[in-house]
Amino acid sequence: MKICQVERPLVATNRIAEMEHKHLQVVRDGTSSQVAVDAVGAKPGDWVICVGSSAAREAAGSKGYPSDLTIVGIIDHWPPTEEGTAS
Repeated sequence: MKICQVERPLVATNRIAEMEHKHLQVVRDGTSSQVAVDAVGAKPGDWVICVGSSAAREAAGSKGYPSDLTIVGIIDHWPPTEEGTAS
């Protein structure tokens, strides 16, 4: 699992039947942006918990679903560590 922040929704035309009508979000994990399937209804700015690999496919609804990253939870309260601040 990893903690990411939702940047914005991603709208794409579905080309694979298994993708159904799942919402996609652009999330930031440190310095890189990735696309995640949104299984929980996150909004831009939300801090979320994401899972990858086979867990991402199952969390999206099916082992056959083509997902490498799925949002599985919205973090209610988590102050991110700021640079230069001891944790």
